[in-house]
Amino acid sequence: MKWYVVFTKPKWEKRASDQLTQLGINCYCPMIKKVIQRSDRKIKKEVPLFSNYIFVQLLEKDRNKVFLSPGVVRYLFWLGTHAIVKDKEIETIKEWLSAGDTATEISVMQYQIGQKIKLHSGPFCEQTAVIKDITKTHYVLILESLGYVLKVKY
Repeated sequence: MKWYVVFTKPKWEKRASDQLTQLGINCYCPMIKKVIQRSDRKIKKEVPLFSNYIFVQLLEKDRNKVFLSPGVVRYLFWLGTHAIVKDKEIETIKEWLSAGDTATEISVMQYQIGQKIKLHSGPFCEQTAVIKDITKTHYVLILESLGYVLKVKY
């Protein structure tokens, strides 16, 4: 059986995972503890490591069963097919999270327009760029120091 990535409604990761588990589908929703600042106090709250995503393990013929949960929106696709996560990658995530206090330092960041990044490979290695645009297939970066606009596929 393969691990698929399922996109959920906002803040439905845990609920959708619980509902799918009740239906007999093997699910994994990695959770971390995060300190959240309220107006009068700080609280520790368990939140999903990946916002709006859960992992489900099932046979290809059973893929439509995930839509029995009202929190499931769609499958994540990569290069035109369902995104598949290897067992080893799921195990690595589980190992990271079981490491103890270091797991609270883990966060997943998504690039935002206007964000400055440092390129770590390619012909413009070690250059700083500003993200101008993000599409489904590429980033548009501005290399201010060189006066270039770069289109990078991902």
